[in-house]
Amino acid sequence: MEFVLVSLLNGVSYGLLLFMLSSGLTLIFSMMGVLNFAHASFYMLGAYFAYALSGVLGFWGALLMAPLLVGLAGALFERYSLRKVHAYGHVPELLITFGLSYVILELVQLVWGRTAVPFRPPELLQGPAFTLIHHADDAMGFVWGQAPAELCAQAACTPFPATRAFMMLVAVSMLVALWLLITRTRVGLVIQAALTHPQMVEALGHNVPRVFMLVFGAGCALAGLAGVIGGSTFVTEPAMAATLGSLVFAVVVIGGLGSLPGAFVASLLIGIIQTFAVAIDHSIGSLLASLGLPLSEAARSKNLLRLTLSQVAPVLPYLLLVLILIFRPKGLLGTRDH
Repeated sequence: MEFVLVSLLNGVSYGLLLFMLSSGLTLIFSMMGVLNFAHASFYMLGAYFAYALSGVLGFWGALLMAPLLVGLAGALFERYSLRKVHAYGHVPELLITFGLSYVILELVQLVWGRTAVPFRPPELLQGPAFTLIHHADDAMGFVWGQAPAELCAQAACTPFPATRAFMMLVAVSMLVALWLLITRTRVGLVIQAALTHPQMVEALGHNVPRVFMLVFGAGCALAGLAGVIGGSTFVTEPAMAATLGSLVFAVVVIGGLGSLPGAFVASLLIGIIQTFAVAIDHSIGSLLASLGLPLSEAARSKNLLRLTLSQVAPVLPYLLLVLILIFRPKGLLGTRDH
């Protein structure tokens, strides 16, 4: 029970980080029809901007300012670069954002170097948010914060980091805020109308290109916010964009292009699957045998069956992506074909 609960919490927290990153990409695509290949690079920029600002403003000040700076950079890129190729179709858009990702990577390495930087969470988030207590009679309990040493001497204690709890809180708050903004405010109605009827919206006095610029900037700002939290929780390094870049596109396609609820479900699904695969860490052969599938000695000797689940965990999201494209091309909650 303890193993399942801890793995589930870790999987949900990782999945919510993926959602924080994919939500901005989903917002941009649903409103503008642009697949931003540089989205993970804005995620990396958020982490590095926060690292630079934390020495002056502290972590909490950097948490507010870094996403704003990333959003401003994204809005300027849309205004002076992306907008000029928007009329030529999707291929030029993909190429210019793909090129931007390399420009950002080189600039980051030029300014901050090629190794990881020591971006740490604040003291408030460095301890455990709560501790799971597994008693000798198999009863489960928990205490807020760090459990007393005398209690852990009599039972098994598993702390859950405060950084992951904070990540989960921010991601859920982001989901609620985006849903309210898009469906319950005048700004959201203008954005949705500008996507489907841009001429009508412009005739009503709204500046449609400015709306698209703000949407693109907002999507990049969400990626920057994910970068601040992900960079302080895990590691801030130049490879962080490449690590999650392809994975976030898998999340968006699995959930359904342009579907915010779909991105949320797909993020949780991928996070939980990968976390349990790493935590179980059995070979594929032993797992099939435990399921009652007969395996010959020749089959057991195959290298594929000797692989552990933790070794194939990075491949599982893309295997799920292939299955989704085969059996449900619109994605889990999508409404349009890819």
